[in-house]
Amino acid sequence: MSPAHRVIAVRQLYRDERNLKKGVCFHDWLYVHIGMCRWCTYYTGSTKNLKYRLWQHDNFQGANYTRKKHPSKLVYYEKFSRIDHAFYREKQIQGWSHKKKQALIEGNITKLSNLGKKDFSKRVSCRTIYP
Repeated sequence: MSPAHRVIAVRQLYRDERNLKKGVCFHDWLYVHIGMCRWCTYYTGSTKNLKYRLWQHDNFQGANYTRKKHPSKLVYYEKFSRIDHAFYREKQIQGWSHKKKQALIEGNITKLSNLGKKDFSKRVSCRTIYP
């Protein structure tokens, strides 16, 4: 995700917050988010209240991983209206490699799809291991 896209994502987050204050109800939104931790590791989680969850991470509350690694910033999030879709997406992203998560954050769809393909050219035959 480019810096411009990150700014748009953060603006959208605060726009949602302003709408809450105006009485527009977004309490049914669920968020899957990726935070960048120390040493450039990623934390993937889900929540109903993204701003509060980020506050928890900043104050060493919440998941054990974030208490130890302390995420420094929100780098990506998606909104869902159904909890099963949000949970599925969270587990899907958690199973990805660091490079694949980075491609998602950068918005690089081509790289994202290529990282998901298995490379059979590097496959080792059982005959070479056990002659």
